[in-house]
Amino acid sequence: QVQLVESGGGLVQAGGSLRLSCAASGRIFSINTMGWYRQAPGKQRELVAESITGGTSTNYGDSVKGRFTISRDNTKNTVYLQMNSLKPEDTAVYYCSARLRTGKWIPLSDYWGQGTQVTVSS
Repeated sequence: QVQLVESGGGLVQAGGSLRLSCAASGRIFSINTMGWYRQAPGKQRELVAESITGGTSTNYGDSVKGRFTISRDNTKNTVYLQMNSLKPEDTAVYYCSARLRTGKWIPLSDYWGQGTQVTVSS
């Protein structure tokens, strides 16, 4: 079993900052990608940021470029999302994701955290 546990969500005023953390634990052989998605009420889940191939490459959603930064500590199987200059439209449930192997010959599988609420007030 693999668990992803998020922390760091909350309520913040527009222009403020929050830092999300997500720790992966359990039967993990290797992690390829760790990232963050978000889903606002009535909208589809969208990519916020991802750290690929052990952290050598990153992707960001267009709406967060220049404001959010993803980082990763491979020794702790943990991914972080530093969110600056937050806007009300950033309000959503933020989900941690990981694409990983649970064994050397096991195909990559996707795992998700339970989500953490981020609310930005105007």
